[in-house]
Amino acid sequence: MRKRPRLSPQVSDADRELFEQAIGPVRRLEPAEPEQERPRPAPEPRQFELDEARVLDELLTMSIDPAEIEIGEELSYLRDGFRPELLKRLKRGSFSVQDEIDLHQMTAEVARSVVVEFLAEAHRRGLHCVKLIHGKGLRSKAGGPVIKRLVDKMLRQRDDVVAFASARSEQGGTGAAVVLLRHKH
Repeated sequence: MRKRPRLSPQVSDADRELFEQAIGPVRRLEPAEPEQERPRPAPEPRQFELDEARVLDELLTMSIDPAEIEIGEELSYLRDGFRPELLKRLKRGSFSVQDEIDLHQMTAEVARSVVVEFLAEAHRRGLHCVKLIHGKGLRSKAGGPVIKRLVDKMLRQRDDVVAFASARSEQGGTGAAVVLLRHKH
């Protein structure tokens, strides 16, 4: 950067008089003290905070169901004559589970009779949505999850079952089935 040449501070009396006539009387100002620099506030990570808030919103409204990502085969069934939106709503958890039964540690024979009795009682009580906790069959032998397959087969054969699907991950995921029952007439 090139420096400007300094002008001479010498002003002639004629120039001073001409300046005072044009401007009026002048007085010399004392140089002001420079303002003390205020401490700057700490930087706010606004974009990071906005991104984090968006992630939370996306997790709550995401179209992918975590149960689909979960290990294990997902159960899903909709009786003919019902709208596919009904099954989608069931998978999203739109229905309140009114009762549930845990079939863990049962043999296939015991589980079969317990499911029949449980669904009959649910029908008598006028329940519309129930949950069957069948487990994921992690301790099953090479044949796979016995109780889970039994529940799937039984529910497909019952006239009072409108739809069923694996539960959402917070309700047991692929280790439980949420079942919609036909309304009483």
